[in-house]
Amino acid sequence: MAYKIAGIDVHKKVLMVVVIDATTPEEKPERRRFATMPSDLHRLLIWLREQGVEEAVMESTAQYWRSEVPGLGVDSAQQIIAEVGEQASTFPSAAELTSWVGTCPGKDESAEQNHSSRSAKGNKYLRRVLNQAAHAAVKRKGSYFQVVFRRLLPRLGYQSAIWAVAHRLCRVVWKILHEGVRFIEHGIEPDPKAKMRHARRLAQALRKLGYQVTITPTNLASGMQM
Repeated sequence: MAYKIAGIDVHKKVLMVVVIDATTPEEKPERRRFATMPSDLHRLLIWLREQGVEEAVMESTAQYWRSEVPGLGVDSAQQIIAEVGEQASTFPSAAELTSWVGTCPGKDESAEQNHSSRSAKGNKYLRRVLNQAAHAAVKRKGSYFQVVFRRLLPRLGYQSAIWAVAHRLCRVVWKILHEGVRFIEHGIEPDPKAKMRHARRLAQALRKLGYQVTITPTNLASGMQM
């Protein structure tokens, strides 16, 4: 005997509804999107009755995005979920979602190659939302996204660095939607190689002033003399 359950994700302007049969969870669920106007809520009630739903669970996915993901406030989170919520299961990887949205970089930035400021074709609506979110994220003092933006800015230029941040935000969105995790801001540690280069430059400047300098990384048991 079927036992239908509805999961209702509540947002400011839209309700994302999924109905499953608890007795046959392997079957494809029914998905619908409803607005929050009274007439649409009435349509939702009628549809749930037609589906034979006996139990409903409601939650608000986007609310905790406000303070946890730099640049993604509740409104932008709701817009993103409203656009991809029904299709999230069709993106088995973050790379596929970023490609569909159009934030996927044309070249691997880790290879220190310049990006074109022109992004790939994709979902124009979500590209606009993520672009706005990226602009906000890089203004969050000490955030991971601000550090990444400042690191890429000299090499890529402003617009390409912003798109690189938008790409990372899109990957965060995928992880939240697929794995149900919460974003935790840890910032970013300076690159060890960059720290060593900076230390060498400082040591060289001191040697020119007549000082004898030894560089000893504090995280090593035995010192390294430079």
